[in-house]
Amino acid sequence: MMAANGKKIWMDGRLVDFADAHVHVLNHSLHYGVGVFEGIRAYVTPRGPAIFRLKEHVARLITSARFYLMQIPYSAAEIERAVLETQAANPTYPSYIRPLVYRGEPALGVKNLTGKVSLAIAAIPAKKYLGEGSEAGIRAKISPFRKPHSDALPSYAKAAGNYLSGYLAGADATLDGYEEAILLDSNGYVAEGTGENIFVVRNGTVYTPGLESDILLGITRDTVIRIATDLGYPVVQKLVSVNELLSADEAFFTGTYAEIAPIKSVGHNVIGIKAPGPVTQQVMSVFQRALVGKEPKYTDWLAPVPQLAPAMTRTRR
Repeated sequence: MMAANGKKIWMDGRLVDFADAHVHVLNHSLHYGVGVFEGIRAYVTPRGPAIFRLKEHVARLITSARFYLMQIPYSAAEIERAVLETQAANPTYPSYIRPLVYRGEPALGVKNLTGKVSLAIAAIPAKKYLGEGSEAGIRAKISPFRKPHSDALPSYAKAAGNYLSGYLAGADATLDGYEEAILLDSNGYVAEGTGENIFVVRNGTVYTPGLESDILLGITRDTVIRIATDLGYPVVQKLVSVNELLSADEAFFTGTYAEIAPIKSVGHNVIGIKAPGPVTQQVMSVFQRALVGKEPKYTDWLAPVPQLAPAMTRTRR
């Protein structure tokens, strides 16, 4: 669980005090889950604080909103600037940044296509999402709850309502004493965790579920695919069976908040010899250096945070 606290929250073009960031109890998104969001991270680097893969996160936010027929009243460049401004106003690192697009005015009724679309952005202190010991391996279980098929809910969208199955899977895993759950897709293949993508390693090849498993297109997933490929490991996106997971040499979760979290067991099945395994460890090492600006090859993934961001004065379209 993340602690939610901070100094300022950006709401529709202005920074407000953390305690004053309110929406109405009858807002549409609260009742129907029609909201989209992002999770973004900021870190301290040798050249100052920076946000990791900001452009990609904002692009996905806009795509998610489009799936749910919400026209964000700001351009991608304006959203990026607002994220930087929010982080500058909350100078705690490492941090977790949460942009949220929602229909905020009092309005009930499922088919709300005309209500005001709002954007809020928060930046809070980040801790280990899967626990302080997650780098040494976590215990996961296969959930009885499935990842919805994309003909029911668009899997490409990082939407609030899309996470209900993840919530149920995570609650079930927690009550059974596990750190995380693994959801299967509608056909029984491995899909993802409650908030992470998943990788397995077999005989030096890295595998990850592909789009046919109705996964979210994770930005950390994309980052790991790039790093593993650059390290010389073949990366294959395919249907991954439960048998392939349980007999893997290594397995790990990836996510913006989780970063890279090795999986040491699934249910009663131990994965490989130890966690993290050698491939996971090598990818983790490069990834951690990339986050903090110590891998020259990947410095273009970092957006510097200004020391003092000017207030955003643009009015809504």
